[in-house]
Amino acid sequence: MNFGAGHISAGQPWPLGATLLPGGVNFAVFSAHATGMELCLYTPDGRREVQRLTFSQRSGDIWHMQVAGVGAGQLYGFRAHGPYAPEEGHRFNPHKLLLDPYGKGIAGRLRWSDAMMGYKVGAARGDLGFDTRDSAFAMPKSQVISGDFDWGDDHAPQTPLAKTVIYEAHVKALSQMHPAIPEKLRGTYAALGHPAMVAHLKALGVTAVELLPIHTYFDDRFLVAKGLRNHWGYNSMGFFAPEERYGTLNQFKTAVKELHQAGIEVLLDVVYNHTGEGDEWGPTWSFRGLDNASYYRLLQGGRHYANDAGTGNTLNLTQRSVLRMILDSLRYWVEECHVDGFRFDLATVLGREATGFDPGAGFFDALLQDPVLARVKLIAEPWDIGPGGYQLGGFPQPFAEWNDKFRDGVRRFWRGDPGQAPELARRLLGSAEKFDHSRRSAVSSVNFVAAHDGFTLADVASYSVKRNFANGEENRDGHDDNHSDNMGAEGPSVDAAILAARALRVRNLLATLLLSQGTPMLLAGDELGHSQGGNNNAYAQDNDVTWINWAAAQPDLAGFVGRLTALRAAHPVLRQTRFLHARERLDGLRDVIWRRADGAEPSASDWHDPAFRCIGVELRMSAEGRDAADVLFIVINGGDAARLDLPPTAPHWRCVLDTSRPDAAPHPVGLTLDLNAQSIVVFSPDPEGALP
Repeated sequence: MNFGAGHISAGQPWPLGATLLPGGVNFAVFSAHATGMELCLYTPDGRREVQRLTFSQRSGDIWHMQVAGVGAGQLYGFRAHGPYAPEEGHRFNPHKLLLDPYGKGIAGRLRWSDAMMGYKVGAARGDLGFDTRDSAFAMPKSQVISGDFDWGDDHAPQTPLAKTVIYEAHVKALSQMHPAIPEKLRGTYAALGHPAMVAHLKALGVTAVELLPIHTYFDDRFLVAKGLRNHWGYNSMGFFAPEERYGTLNQFKTAVKELHQAGIEVLLDVVYNHTGEGDEWGPTWSFRGLDNASYYRLLQGGRHYANDAGTGNTLNLTQRSVLRMILDSLRYWVEECHVDGFRFDLATVLGREATGFDPGAGFFDALLQDPVLARVKLIAEPWDIGPGGYQLGGFPQPFAEWNDKFRDGVRRFWRGDPGQAPELARRLLGSAEKFDHSRRSAVSSVNFVAAHDGFTLADVASYSVKRNFANGEENRDGHDDNHSDNMGAEGPSVDAAILAARALRVRNLLATLLLSQGTPMLLAGDELGHSQGGNNNAYAQDNDVTWINWAAAQPDLAGFVGRLTALRAAHPVLRQTRFLHARERLDGLRDVIWRRADGAEPSASDWHDPAFRCIGVELRMSAEGRDAADVLFIVINGGDAARLDLPPTAPHWRCVLDTSRPDAAPHPVGLTLDLNAQSIVVFSPDPEGALP
């Protein structure tokens, strides 16, 4: 490769970033307030700058040039000239090498140094001072990437949301300790599509893998100082570049292709609410140095940053070029990497206009009219720490939303908190009080009982209080109220009775999840009994705290999850797209009938009884008569053993699932039977008639 540039020409202002052309590369970068812009080219090891070229062409706010003699693999960066006036919102400093916001690859490791600060650390003027040290030695470099890849006959599974079962996973933690995956592939993109992993996902009944952030991110300085790493990756610095610690772009594409062949979709957790540059005391890596006043939402005066994400800064989506960057990023992952959808971290930020959160905000309008993005799954985390930040149920169709009320309500019911029957009923039917408006679907609620942020499911049944000391913050971080229960002993136990109670609790939580209306999401490792030792904020634990220990998997739990997902797949009544409100069907019966253990319908006083803990719900397809024969009777008993009378709406019933007897095969039952304590039992009409 020739590392010196050849002929320089004007180039084009589109597309943004570095675009391979015959014989060269077109570079284009946005900055509305810069007075000058330079392109720096580097040797393959990133250590030596071989050429610095000045942009002479500017079309509006886009600086551009075409450079002959360079190609795929070329390392580069930008330097932006302009005013260093923090009190006016500008922090230009040409001594700082800047990453390309549209860079498709970022090569090399970040070396934390005061030289990457735009201000002089320790100076009396603080961040108002100006630092003249060159930061290039400490910075990774952007890299020109070829998008060539043989997709063959790859096609998106396009699983309807009503048939979707999501599996939230971290690329490295999922496979780092998997004994059937070659050691060199563990913890990488390549492991995602390995036959052993695909077989496990298929056996679970998973239809979509949702990956924690894989956009390029850097480890926080305070973590590096403590010998820790940013494991979760919610600190994005490259919205187009895959994180290289997990492998290459083509390895990621290969994994997507292999998962698609198995009918499994790939969703990305994306962080467009902030960047890793932090507040005014943070480093100058890219956006801050290119055009601080455009990329970030600044408070009055311009020196300080809005902090709706709690990370120091907030991206300014009301600026059209910033909005364009996010939409371009989303399209890139769909068109070039065949991704099937996105989960938007702290998504309230994305819909916050000058007057507050708005479901008709510019971001939503632009996203929902986009013909490329219209066909993919869109999931919001509907909260942030900004004003009016909790917006569960407030996002426009077709967004689905993470439902923390489901998590908390279901955990509290099974923990035995009094008066939780009405709350459980709401969650079982898709949280209609939050989502049944504006023609939204009943699958809008993404239900979960555990996620990456919080206790694993095993820890929900093993710890009453968090154990986050390994994070180096004296156990001050993480949620204090986890609605968990140690079942008689805090942490690990060898007591057989406690272990049995914990196993039953986990099965009950999983069954509640997969028997509820909405879209279920499993946390990777929960089907194996993975514990984080009570750490409910393991964002910095890139070690065996978060790495799933496949060798220590609880026997039969994954098989039980597979039974649940198979039951869900076999019964459309469990995954309806219309909300159930006890409407009368064509046969004169309602689509939902609540029952007590004695078969009678609960009265208002029953629902308000703090001790009402045995709830039956008879589910039928909607009033329109679809799949009229599909009926299930689900009994959720969070109390003591009870005598159960089955509904007279079917002459004969068959037990198809019992969490207290997970190995029992489906079998016919009489109209009256004994119900075990702390159990869920599911019945379907038995077409074969009475007991033999």
